[in-house]
Amino acid sequence: MWKDVYQSKLVSVEEAAKKVESNDKIWFGACSSAPIQLLEALADRYEEVENVDLVTGLALYPFKFFQSPKYIGHLNYTTIFYGAFERKFYSNGNINVNPIHLSETLNTARDVYHVDTLLADVSAPDEDGYMYYGPMGVSLNGEVAEFAKKIIVQVNKNQPKVSGVKHRIHVDDVDYICEHDHELPILPQPEVSETDKKIASIILPMIEDGSCIQIGLGGLSNAVGYGLDTKKDLTVHTEMFTDSMVYLAKKGVINGKMVAGFGLGSKELYEFVGEGKVDLAPINQVNNSYEVGKNDKFVSINACLMADLTGQVCSETLGHYMYSSTGGQLDYVKGAAISNGGQSFLCLPSVNKNKDGQVSSTITLNLPKGEIVTTPRSEVMYIVTEYGVADLRNQPVRERVKRMIAIAHPDFRESLHEQALEAGLIRE
Repeated sequence: MWKDVYQSKLVSVEEAAKKVESNDKIWFGACSSAPIQLLEALADRYEEVENVDLVTGLALYPFKFFQSPKYIGHLNYTTIFYGAFERKFYSNGNINVNPIHLSETLNTARDVYHVDTLLADVSAPDEDGYMYYGPMGVSLNGEVAEFAKKIIVQVNKNQPKVSGVKHRIHVDDVDYICEHDHELPILPQPEVSETDKKIASIILPMIEDGSCIQIGLGGLSNAVGYGLDTKKDLTVHTEMFTDSMVYLAKKGVINGKMVAGFGLGSKELYEFVGEGKVDLAPINQVNNSYEVGKNDKFVSINACLMADLTGQVCSETLGHYMYSSTGGQLDYVKGAAISNGGQSFLCLPSVNKNKDGQVSSTITLNLPKGEIVTTPRSEVMYIVTEYGVADLRNQPVRERVKRMIAIAHPDFRESLHEQALEAGLIRE
């Protein structure tokens, strides 16, 4: 009986933390799938271990090992997606950033970090003894479980029993089990600005009924997502299932397949994904551009921070300052290009205002020093501001420059034109 096996492997949270040894290479569940209490118990015994590497993405909890340099050399933390808590505690020195394409998550965990241990928050067992990774954990936990030498799970009754591929693990296949219930951390939704609404109003008429959608994070994504409520027969293939998608599904706008690498957002979203209506699968499979491209009329919508006049797009840094990460943007831009009738939209406000109130153009001749290109110009299809759409796909440089100037803020168009002339990018 699996229940007897469960009891034989059951230990306290503190005892489970003691099963982590020096030099262990750990992947722990990202975002809402992190076994919070187990990790905090591990932090409490940091002096007992050396060179333990902890790898995950987008933390939604201020772990102790973020908050002091004393953990360096004992518990070393790396994130593959840089979020709010990583930004807050980065200066403390124990946060390393590896901004990979999310389609490369499995390869990175296995071949770069040589992960040999899995720590995961899981649901209570079902009647057959399977524990589920939840809306977030399916993104990589199931893949890691196939090669990890040590698997420690924290059973949390609030972790939903989800559907999908590699979405669960049997009691027989873990080494240690501890129990601690906690509410799943949510991802707060930003407000939708007037600029977001204007950009959305430009994109929405270009999206046809019957499209397959992928939408990223942020106010702009919400403006577009909720704005799709007049469309018909949409399907989903996305790295992240969003609250706007829950809204569209409940309204019947999304009435076909819903495939995602993970679900992240509100409690309502977690409950919806937990009802088995979304098919979850490892992110390396979902974000494979060729799999994405199999969907006809695929639409990818993502936000970015800056672009230059030739169409190079920056979405993760402000100069040398890390703000976000590479994520799946390029995976989906490429997938949309493969799709029959596919479209990809990279969206940004035309201006940025700094703390001193100074306004600058987000479209520039040259990218600022240190600015990282997330999507190369050779892959870009549509760039959108509140002033219009620049179709750059396979366009020559001079045409790209003219189209980018046309969607810049009117206050900056003349100077951008003069700079482009001086640089020899265009001619009178």
